[in-house]
Amino acid sequence: MSLRLTETVRSSRGEIDSVDTCVVALAHGGVVAYGEGTPVEYDGVTAEDVARAIESGGPDLLGHDLGDPRAALDRVERWDAPAGARMALDGALHDWIGKAARRPTWNVLGTPREIGPTVYTIGIASPGEAARAVRDAPPVGAFKVKVGGSDDIEVLAAVRRATPLPIRIDANEAWDLDLARALTPRLRALGIQLIEQPFPRAAIDDYHRYREVPGRLPVVLDEGCTDVASVHAAGRHSDGVVVKLCKAGGVRGARRVMEAARRAGLTVLLSCMCESELAISQAALLAPLADHIDLDGHLYLREPPFRGLGLEDGRIVLGKAPGLGVTPRAAFPPDPDRRRP
Repeated sequence: MSLRLTETVRSSRGEIDSVDTCVVALAHGGVVAYGEGTPVEYDGVTAEDVARAIESGGPDLLGHDLGDPRAALDRVERWDAPAGARMALDGALHDWIGKAARRPTWNVLGTPREIGPTVYTIGIASPGEAARAVRDAPPVGAFKVKVGGSDDIEVLAAVRRATPLPIRIDANEAWDLDLARALTPRLRALGIQLIEQPFPRAAIDDYHRYREVPGRLPVVLDEGCTDVASVHAAGRHSDGVVVKLCKAGGVRGARRVMEAARRAGLTVLLSCMCESELAISQAALLAPLADHIDLDGHLYLREPPFRGLGLEDGRIVLGKAPGLGVTPRAAFPPDPDRRRP
C-alpha cells in the first residue's frame, strides 16, 4: 500500500510525498493480527519485493500452529528474506502474542506505555519554512533537521530561534570533512545535540579524522549500521548507531543490534522511516533499550491506515487495546487485485 504524506519531505536524497509499505494480516485461533514491513528503497528493496517474499515463504515459515509463537519468531529471525519481510511477520507475531493473551503486547513485554520524548523531523527547507514547520509541529520533545550543504547554518539558526528544545541533525551522507570542520563551531554555538551519518558510508577515513576535530559533535551512524556486525565496526569510528526495524528485520533483530550497541558503549537512537502507527508500535516495544527516541514517521501521514497511538507532552502513548494497541481504519488485507489502495 502507499502512504501519502501531509507535505513533501526533502532530504539530501531527494523529495518524497508518498512511501510504499507492506501490511500483512495473520489469522490463527480466532485472532487476526497485523504487522508492517517497510522496504529500504535506498538499498534497492521495494514493497513488491517484501510482499513477494511474504506471499511465497510466509505460510510455510509460520506453520499451521502458533502454540509456540516464540519458536515462529526464531524462524522469522533466521529467514533469508528482505529485512522488511521479516519485520512484517515479526510484527504480526508480536501483535498476535498480545491479542491471544488479551493484553497489550507492551504490557506482556514490560515496556512502559509512555515512551520518549520523541522528535519531529524537519526536511531540507529555507530558514523561514523551517521555522514555520517548528511552530506548526505536534507537541514533541525534540527536533531533527535534515541538512545537506553550506546553507545549513542559517536554517538551523532559524530553528533555534523558534524552539528551545533539543535539535539533532541528519545529513544522510551529504557532507564532506571540510564542511563538517567549518560548521562544527557554529553548530556547537547553536546547541546542536548530535549528527546522523554526516559522510558517505564508504568514507571511513573522514569519520576517523572528524574524531580529531576539537569540539566535534557526537556522530551516530544510520545508513552505515544495519546489523550486529556493523555495530562492531561502527564503534571504531562513531559514537552511536541508529536502529530501525526495517534495517534489522523486526523487533527481534533490532533488539540484538541495540543490545550489541549498548555492550559496546555506543549511544542508541531508535528510529523509523515514514511508517504507520502499526510499525511505530512495533518499534516502541524496544524503547527501554534506547537513549533517544526518533519515532515520528506516523506524524506525517495524510490518511493514517491505523489508529491508536497518542502524543502527550512530547511522549508517545501506546494504545491500550490487546496486541500492538492499534486498529486498522479499513479491512485488511486489501483486495489482492488492488494491492495499492
